[in-house]
Amino acid sequence: MKIKKKRVLIPFLFLFLAVLGLSGLALGSARFPLAEVIAVFTGGDDPTVRLIVLQLRLPRVAGAVLAGVGLAVSGLLLQSATGNDLCSPNIIGVNSGAGFAVMVLLCLFPMAFAVLPLAAFAGALFTTFLVLGISVGAGGHQSKSTVLLAGVAVSSLLSAGISFLSQLVPDALASYSAFSIGGFSGVQGADLVFPALMIGVGTGLAWGLAPQLNLLCLGDELAATLGVKVKALRLICLILASALCAAVVTYAGLLGFVGLIVPHLARKLAGHDLRILVPVTALLGANLVVLSDLAGRTLFSPAELPAGILMALLGAPFFLFILFQRRGRYA
Repeated sequence: MKIKKKRVLIPFLFLFLAVLGLSGLALGSARFPLAEVIAVFTGGDDPTVRLIVLQLRLPRVAGAVLAGVGLAVSGLLLQSATGNDLCSPNIIGVNSGAGFAVMVLLCLFPMAFAVLPLAAFAGALFTTFLVLGISVGAGGHQSKSTVLLAGVAVSSLLSAGISFLSQLVPDALASYSAFSIGGFSGVQGADLVFPALMIGVGTGLAWGLAPQLNLLCLGDELAATLGVKVKALRLICLILASALCAAVVTYAGLLGFVGLIVPHLARKLAGHDLRILVPVTALLGANLVVLSDLAGRTLFSPAELPAGILMALLGAPFFLFILFQRRGRYA
């Protein structure tokens, strides 16, 4: 029965995502019948509907799908590589690194909005290599515990730097706040070309690493005896996870908790085999973020609640639930 459930899970998630996607195209401050939305893709001639659906809502839905896939797979890679169920991109400082780079740029060049995505991407990757460098220097080798501790330390330092700069240059805070919340308002199709490439390739590589990650989950020593190059695999996973997260940050800002929540839900549904877990996690992440964005646009219409706020409202209690559920393991 469990095998049959796993076989139908992926098609079901695809179907549910399609329903959410169509709902995202039809619903908002202006609501259109589903027939009119479908007609846009089959030669419909209503210019208003075509403009809103293709230019405003389709990039937004696509951006939410990509963000869900990238952040969820990023979290799964980090949790698998470190063996820590509480690990996520913001834990190892990726979000803080992106945020600090954006804040520095806004302080130096207040009108440089066009290069904010590049700054965020560079900051996220630089922070990852900084964390890896510190973990090697501190422990003499790159291990689970040193990576996590270095990530927490660097994240705290960069968060303090963001707070300091916001006090030093208050005008930059207004521009930074929208970025830090995270959301998809104003996303254009051109914004998604590079992230889509990164996330597509990164997710494919993560799936390709699944057999080795299955062995790594058995423990470092046993994995090594089975031919896995443990340190190299962990390094690849950390860099790949950071690249996935950084690609999302470039257009969606600092969306939190997706990389923490989704891998746990995926394991409940699909078990621990990463060959199945990677695609299930990707689809679950896409569904969750699209649903959050859709809820933020429709529940308070015509006002809008950014997806990042809804994810935080959902993620914080979930984090505490996991923490208390596993308090014996981390005591």
